[in-house]
Amino acid sequence: MTRRRTRAVAPAASCEVAAPGRRAPSDPVPGQPARIVGILLAAGRSERFGRDKLAVPLPSGPDAGVPVGVAALRRLCAALDDVVAVVRPGDAQTAASMARAGARVVVAERARDGMGASIAAGVAAAGEEADGYLVALADMPWIAPATIRAVAGALRQGASIAAPCHRGRRGHPVGFSASHRDALLALTGDHGARAILAAHPIVALDVDDPGILRDVDTSADLAAPLTGP
Repeated sequence: MTRRRTRAVAPAASCEVAAPGRRAPSDPVPGQPARIVGILLAAGRSERFGRDKLAVPLPSGPDAGVPVGVAALRRLCAALDDVVAVVRPGDAQTAASMARAGARVVVAERARDGMGASIAAGVAAAGEEADGYLVALADMPWIAPATIRAVAGALRQGASIAAPCHRGRRGHPVGFSASHRDALLALTGDHGARAILAAHPIVALDVDDPGILRDVDTSADLAAPLTGP
């Protein structure tokens, strides 16, 4: 598979996989299960694709016929009880489809400022009671729900930041504990959470899931085989 471009939430990097039972530096784990909120970023403008790629149906696989964005959302909802979908102003079609598929929808009023503004809007909508945030991209519809559960589980076990890794490359989604709430709320611009990732240890989870590295940029991406790099 052709290597993808770097994404702003979790730039591709070699993985230092966490050893079984290893805990990342973090606050003590509460006595009750942590509330991890999924944040699906769906506020992009699909400029490279040429039309709204989130509304394009997948051509094959178990989600054949399902729009790209809805397929990505369904996988989040299969793994998490609470999911916020972030859309841009005026995108009523995406907002409606995300709401029908089970997400709470929030409009990122500053979506034109870049992915950082969308992440901030999603974290704000998640509420102060959230114990962590799992940030995913709506143009990545092939991530296995088991992978999403693994990242959420790492946060519940005390990880400060967690992300999946496939064949030595870090991918999506990326989980952040609530200790990063203020920094996430302050994000803006096209660099997303890159500065946060660079400043803190990341628990990398080794998964057999090439979907963590594959997004939809062009129509050719929809037909490409789902294999590792």
